[in-house]
Amino acid sequence: MRPDGGDPEPDDYGLPRIDVVVPDDARELERDVAAYRREERRRRRRDRFRRAGRPLTRFGVAIPIIAGALLVALLSGVLMTTFGPRPAPPQTGARLAPRPSASPGEIGGLLPAGSVDEVTGQRAAIQIRDLRPGVIGIVPPAYECEGVVAELAGRTQENELKFYLVADPRPSGGKKGTPLKELKACAGTAHNGVPRLLEDRQALLAAAYAPPPAAPGPAATPGPPAAGLTAVFVQLDGVVKEVVQAPKPGPELAGKVKALQTG
Repeated sequence: MRPDGGDPEPDDYGLPRIDVVVPDDARELERDVAAYRREERRRRRRDRFRRAGRPLTRFGVAIPIIAGALLVALLSGVLMTTFGPRPAPPQTGARLAPRPSASPGEIGGLLPAGSVDEVTGQRAAIQIRDLRPGVIGIVPPAYECEGVVAELAGRTQENELKFYLVADPRPSGGKKGTPLKELKACAGTAHNGVPRLLEDRQALLAAAYAPPPAAPGPAATPGPPAAGLTAVFVQLDGVVKEVVQAPKPGPELAGKVKALQTG
């Protein structure tokens, strides 16, 4: 410390001399104390942020990227579940009607015995009498897909029923049965439901419910026009309630679908 009006006292330890000024009034240090406290608050906030973000930054940027990808996947799944088409209900375990009023393959009777292939990613055999409750659409050869396919797909989905499309494999009027590619294209026109595709190689469903195939005409004469879709309405107990040839979209068709819920 420098004495008043004099030279610095000699340093007995060889340290550099420092001038220290002690204020007479401690209030003169208030600005320095306030600045120190502000800096300490900023330092504590930075420490809290570092501790909070340490789990995310421990492995660099990998964790935030993975977390963002999981969040996007979760949101995509929620949106697809909410707004995407609902799949048809699973196969029912309800019992078949023990004493139907008609023979199998007829209105009022059970569906025919036997199996068909359900075409998904792979073919899987399914019993015909398990195609219930819902509507089976039998597509004739050279069929030009109509709006009734989309109508049936939407109505069955609304009522939590199944909707199947199956091609009639029998040649008609010199025309081969509808190929699977065209059947898939027809199913793609349904935007409010998901038709399930069947392959009936033995024509069990077509022989029971669709019109008989037309005989081929002379070579120079074009064959008869293709018949419309055949809609088979099947109740929960496996009984065929109604068969409609060439159905048309409208309230009447919607009522037939809805009636399967109570059949």
